[in-house]
Amino acid sequence: MPTSPRREPPAGVAGPEYTRTGVPDSRPVPAVRTHDEIARLRVACRHAAEVLASVAALVRPGVATDELDSAAYDECARRGIYPSTLNYHGYGKSVCTSVNEVICHGIPDSRRLKAGDIVNVDVTVYADGAHGDCSATLCVGEVNPVARRLVLGTLGCLQAGIAAVRPGRPLSDIGRAIEGLATQLGYSVVRQFVGHGIGPRFQTGLQVLHHYNAGECLVMQPGMVFTVEPMINAGTHRAVLWDDGWTAVTADLARSAQFEHTVLVTASGVEVLTANDLAPTGG
Repeated sequence: MPTSPRREPPAGVAGPEYTRTGVPDSRPVPAVRTHDEIARLRVACRHAAEVLASVAALVRPGVATDELDSAAYDECARRGIYPSTLNYHGYGKSVCTSVNEVICHGIPDSRRLKAGDIVNVDVTVYADGAHGDCSATLCVGEVNPVARRLVLGTLGCLQAGIAAVRPGRPLSDIGRAIEGLATQLGYSVVRQFVGHGIGPRFQTGLQVLHHYNAGECLVMQPGMVFTVEPMINAGTHRAVLWDDGWTAVTADLARSAQFEHTVLVTASGVEVLTANDLAPTGG
């Protein structure tokens, strides 16, 4: 497989607790964020959305995924913020780049994107004591209608999941909405990977399933912040993990797409903290 060197933490930038050790704090935290934490999250999420947009603008045939990672790293350093994935459980890059049959956690390397590929770019940043997390699947050059339909359908699944976020309702409403649309479109929803609570920690104990599970009874409350990040497959929902311990691919090698936002449950509904204007099927 193509390889490239791991990156070192950007000099002079304050990082999270695992910056040097690679070991994140796993102590439990409350599900509801404080007003101060929410203010910090808004800052981090705005940075994350802008870094993602800057990297997305570079996606084209011939660019190496490691070049996208380098651009994200440089943009974070310029802003004085930390790329959250770097050294998280030892991960050696600043973003994840998941191409075609890769569901998530693809490691940037010297592979060059080709016209017709689809690539998910997943950006998380740490700024002012909080993490912001978002991703988008982008079409590389001219993409066939089948792949384009998957990408647009997955974006629709994200939107359906976010629309289901309401205080007083169970978290399972999110998975019900996502799986309902995915099934209608003829796709499957990945179950091995889920959305997560986020704030001063990259991931909290809060989990958000993207398929329907009637046993997921936790009720959404104002002040909860978590990611909605459905991974939608053209074939089976099953994933296979590569020997690198990170890269997850579809078991049947069918294509997969993903979109992600960090959202805040408000008193009346939902606020998308990582909102952006990306056009995933441009080109």
